[in-house]
Amino acid sequence: MAQSAKAELDAFSVHDPQRIEVRARPIASFDLRDPSHLRFGALQFRSGLVLTSGFRGFGGLSALRLDAKGERFITISDKANWFTGRIVYAGDQMTGLTEVEAAPMLGPDGATLTSRRWYDTESMAFAEGIAYVGIERVNRIVRFDFARDGVRARGEPIAVPPGVRKLPNNKGLESLVFVPKGRKLAGTLIAISERGLDADGNIIGFLIGGPSPGSFAVRRTDNYDISDATLLPAGDLLLLERKFSLLTGVGIRIRRIALDTLAPGAVIDGRTIFDADLGHEIDNMEGLSTHVDGNGDTVLTMVSDDNFSMIQRTLLLQFTLIEE
Repeated sequence: MAQSAKAELDAFSVHDPQRIEVRARPIASFDLRDPSHLRFGALQFRSGLVLTSGFRGFGGLSALRLDAKGERFITISDKANWFTGRIVYAGDQMTGLTEVEAAPMLGPDGATLTSRRWYDTESMAFAEGIAYVGIERVNRIVRFDFARDGVRARGEPIAVPPGVRKLPNNKGLESLVFVPKGRKLAGTLIAISERGLDADGNIIGFLIGGPSPGSFAVRRTDNYDISDATLLPAGDLLLLERKFSLLTGVGIRIRRIALDTLAPGAVIDGRTIFDADLGHEIDNMEGLSTHVDGNGDTVLTMVSDDNFSMIQRTLLLQFTLIEE
């Protein structure tokens, strides 16, 4: 096995955190108005779970990454906790979570990130066993050697462009994506804010490292903000977006953007391949991950941030991407 591939697998093996129980209730249908409806834009609903736990720190899940099989997962909460475990399947249907473990994120001195008030951890990317985590309130990115130390890894801040530190402290870095070898922009950490806006009202993003570092913008439309992003196996960038208003409620969508359109100074845009509202089983969807299943289908997995609120839910949803 190549060293880089081994590091990716090792990244999903952690040691000595606290084991917790997470209960899962199946979601029978994504469409609340028509249970027979399975196709939503370019996505087909596979299964979903409502997750609950007696562990007080469970919730607020803001980013998600799955292994190549779609089984082992790492997710983070906005209160600077790691959650790791395995998704249980019956065929292609999720039925629950097992081996779930929790641990606090640690800073460079071994103390917890929350002791530094670095607690609004909203975004995460993996690169050959290294986890990069974006902290919104302080507009920093910290680097964890997850393959070596698991959840005991100490986060070391990395150098970021000056524009990152100028983002609004409650609308800062919301998504991180690392571009692997063999693709355009290989070695680049793509960082996109939730709603840091440029002079034209578009959402600010950054290309950190790689062959063409610099800043770019995502065209903002219909009052949507960025909540996460991921790369498809073929290389395109998927943006998970959400909006909320007292009049229209919650809405989410996914845009598909060609990776080769990202460049310093670019304003990127792409077609919407999925959208949903409160007529569907959604909540505050904040995490998006992709994998390819044993049948060769590309699977999108989303998780929601319940904001530790009694009126919100932690949802785990899976869809198949239908290529046309």
